[in-house]
Amino acid sequence: MVNLAIGVIIGEAFNKIVSFLVNDMTMPMIELLLGGIDFSGLSYKIGKADVKYGMFIQTVVDFLIITFSIFLFMKVLNNCITLKKQEEKKEAPPALTNQEELLMEIFDLLKKQQLERE
Repeated sequence: MVNLAIGVIIGEAFNKIVSFLVNDMTMPMIELLLGGIDFSGLSYKIGKADVKYGMFIQTVVDFLIITFSIFLFMKVLNNCITLKKQEEKKEAPPALTNQEELLMEIFDLLKKQQLERE
């Protein structure tokens, strides 16, 4: 749930950047590859209705860039969290059980008695 919320927030934050990337960088390159077709101007007239399918194509490209950006961000974030958890596991000594604590106390007492005898 948290990952989804972060994805939505990041998607909103990158809205202007992605819009620039799509409108001014990606779409002109795609248009150049397709022979100079301007996607934003593509439309189909049905009676009095004007269906702008070029804007739909541009919106789909925008969506794909946003989702890919969020995917990469979440991948990096999850890797950082995983590395941090692994470091914490390495640093923290394992907790002793009650039985292990009692055995350690007995061992210490025996060691102390042995030192007193010598």
